[in-house]
Amino acid sequence: MAGPDFDAEIKQLQATMRTIEQVLDVDAMRTEIADLGEQVAAPDLWDDQENAARVTGRLSALQGELDRFSDLNGRVDDLAIMVEMAQEEGDADALADAEAELGRLKKSVEALEVRTLLSGEYDAREAIITIRSGAGGVDAADFAEMLMRMYTRWAEQHKYPVEVYDVSYAEEAGIKSAEFAIHAPYAYGTLSVEAGTHRLVRISPFDNQGRRQTSFAAVEVVPVLEQTDEIEIDENDIRTDVFRSGGPGGQSVNTTDSAVRLTHLPTGIVVSCQNEKSQLQNKASAMVVLKAKLLAKKKAEEAALRKDLAGDVRGEWGDQMRNYVLNPYQMVKDLRTGFEVGNPQSVLDGEIDDFIEAGIRWRRGAEKAAAN
Repeated sequence: MAGPDFDAEIKQLQATMRTIEQVLDVDAMRTEIADLGEQVAAPDLWDDQENAARVTGRLSALQGELDRFSDLNGRVDDLAIMVEMAQEEGDADALADAEAELGRLKKSVEALEVRTLLSGEYDAREAIITIRSGAGGVDAADFAEMLMRMYTRWAEQHKYPVEVYDVSYAEEAGIKSAEFAIHAPYAYGTLSVEAGTHRLVRISPFDNQGRRQTSFAAVEVVPVLEQTDEIEIDENDIRTDVFRSGGPGGQSVNTTDSAVRLTHLPTGIVVSCQNEKSQLQNKASAMVVLKAKLLAKKKAEEAALRKDLAGDVRGEWGDQMRNYVLNPYQMVKDLRTGFEVGNPQSVLDGEIDDFIEAGIRWRRGAEKAAAN
């Protein structure tokens, strides 16, 4: 069986990397990293802790993106050298290693190329994720916590900072809801395809008779807004409640009433934040989430019946976009793209890049079909 045409394959990879470099605007990325580096070096950076966290988080995320691109670019160049030397020396083992590396590189470059498909108005923004338990009782609450862990593990694997705004714990196990931000460029565009209802099928660990249980959790993804975004909120339209933060089983986390709940009276949208010890900091974080949700609502209204950003996610039968089946067989399948894997545990441990990539390609295909 003939081996790959290394020359043609490597030239294709190099051409794709040049396209990715242009779309990502790597030169602008390096300029911003240098600017952020100067801000981080300033002795008074932490006088404003909120700004310091934003600057350091942005720097970390951008540096990670640049390192990812540079590493792949270097590997493509190294592969060309490896193949040339192996062919000159007639080294069959080295050529076999080169073929294996070619396969790994094609997969990695293809994953990075997906970034070029993110061209929506808010795709470049960071993301706020809200997870709510749906139908299924305590199993649904447990599943909601599993999904929160899945997304935070995914972020950790990519070295993206995660900021938890609020977690509402269920009485027996799991969580009723959680709200957290993933601070990374294009986090919204990347993770927006995760929005929808997720369905879990397994033998319930909470059922004494060991019966199979189906449960649901809803995932909502909205973009983090910038100061230039036009979302004005009248202070008279907001009701502010303060309360004591709570942990699992009703445990008191803070000894002061520092947690904040904001209710937007015209829309009924409610957001909470309890991750900071300061009431003012919690209110500021809650306002960030509220503005993001109001933007999502505004965009959805402008798009009429189209699910433009957060979508209509109910978390119940007939609404699921992905199934996680642990019993009677092992499989995770996305019902929109048809993509599936037979190792649910790896997915729940944060290995969701293939699902995200398939979702982004599916969405782009749907957008093109709608335009035609």
